[in-house]
Amino acid sequence: MAMIHKFSMMGTNIVVDVNSGAVHVVDDISFDILDYYKNFTAGEIKNKLAHKYNADEIDEALREIESLEAEGLLFSEDPYKEYVSSMDRKSVVKALCLHISHDCNLRCKYCFASTGNFGGQRNMMSLEVGKKAIDFLISESGNRKNLEIDFFGGEPMMNFDVVKGIIEYARQKEKEHNKNFRFTLTTNGLLLNDENIKYINENMQNIVLSIDGRKEVNDRMRIRIDGSGCYDDILPKFKYVAESRNQDNYYVRGTFTRENMDFSNDVLHLADEGFRQISVEPVVAAKDSGYDLREEDLPRLFEEYEKLAYEYVKRRKEGNWFNFFHFMIDLTQGPCIVKRLTGCGSGHEYLAVTPEGDIYPCHQFVGNEKFKMGNVKEGVLNRDIQNYFKNSNVYTKKECDSCWAKFYCSGGCAANSYNFHKDINTVYKVGCELEKKRVECALWIKAQEM
Repeated sequence: MAMIHKFSMMGTNIVVDVNSGAVHVVDDISFDILDYYKNFTAGEIKNKLAHKYNADEIDEALREIESLEAEGLLFSEDPYKEYVSSMDRKSVVKALCLHISHDCNLRCKYCFASTGNFGGQRNMMSLEVGKKAIDFLISESGNRKNLEIDFFGGEPMMNFDVVKGIIEYARQKEKEHNKNFRFTLTTNGLLLNDENIKYINENMQNIVLSIDGRKEVNDRMRIRIDGSGCYDDILPKFKYVAESRNQDNYYVRGTFTRENMDFSNDVLHLADEGFRQISVEPVVAAKDSGYDLREEDLPRLFEEYEKLAYEYVKRRKEGNWFNFFHFMIDLTQGPCIVKRLTGCGSGHEYLAVTPEGDIYPCHQFVGNEKFKMGNVKEGVLNRDIQNYFKNSNVYTKKECDSCWAKFYCSGGCAANSYNFHKDINTVYKVGCELEKKRVECALWIKAQEM
């Protein structure tokens, strides 16, 4: 089905050809004509727009539109729908999220993991389970060479000796099996010190540093067991980590909730503090929890993304750049077709492992026994669950199939869909609307850069 999406932002008219991925900056006349182009004759279009443009102007714009259509850059047909229906690829596990610790030294109010224990006992992954997880990933990865391990929690720094033991074991095994492991650590920063930062920089390809932005915002949500905030402790450590990694291969990662819908100020605060790699993302909280974002909040949140996009471009032009995760978009190459159709790979390419070794589709499904897929000690996966996730894509989701942004978000988050609708083949509407706005902002930013 041919599909375009057109929008105006801060004086720039942008048209996206959904199926080809072509993005066009157009003048007002072409922008207006596209409302009628597929359903009306040239004469009818001239009559409809006669109050704004003369006939010669309309004829010229029509010729340009017809030329783009002939080149397959406007109203192109979907080349993927038939492909995906016949796609029968074997699942290859590429990445594991290892829950090193189901305990935490913070009690963040919005935490989806029940403040670190994922609804169960507070405990730590043993080195034995960690080694079994590495063996499992190697056995399930087929011929794929590059493999990912995310150290997650709770707070993984509370079990850092096991983190180091797993890395040592993986380095031994990768030589035997012609694999290459990349490691990422997510931390709240309280336990960071010179010694473990040095180890992280030498052994971790990426590190995610959790902070929500301004001190008052962070310390309202990200609190210690005694109720005190953590901002003053973590900020200098995070600055040191960012500089020690040459402002690359890290993210400061925050969450905004209904209590700080002016989140653009939190992003800019982090930029003002010297961070160049920033991700501040919308909370996914239970309905009516008080922190949850609602449909009536969307206009306000859209304004915030536009404010942020404007400041983002302004600062980059002044040489005071920073990257914002949700505004980073590649129009020249982009992900491969399978990635565009199926997204993050949770449940079949990307799996989570608990301290006991239980396997789940991703960290957000941990604790839901319905989605327990096996255990690394036995090395056996529930293939039915794996196939359920593998076969979910933008065409199995009714709302996605007709959405202009489907090849940018790849169908959204399966966990959010399930948590709100008990079906991974539905969509979480608030999340969808925010994603579409972020993509529009990212495209507007590209237009300003070009």
